[in-house]
Amino acid sequence: MQLGTRWSVGEPVPERLDAAMREAIAKVEADIAHLDTSAWRWTLTWLEARPVAELDDGTIVRQASDGNVTIEEPTS
Repeated sequence: MQLGTRWSVGEPVPERLDAAMREAIAKVEADIAHLDTSAWRWTLTWLEARPVAELDDGTIVRQASDGNVTIEEPTS
């Protein structure tokens, strides 16, 4: 695993992520827009050269080797 970067909800997504990852992250942020996320941050890591973005609430946006992007909701 390679550590990437961190950014706050609502801030620009790192440019090195492709459009599919950016769209998935934007969808997650739209879904939580009604919450106070002022202290929430994303953590970007790279696993086997593929991006994994995890939100402080446990939501994970992951890109597979075929380019498919999935959103994993946090478990209660």
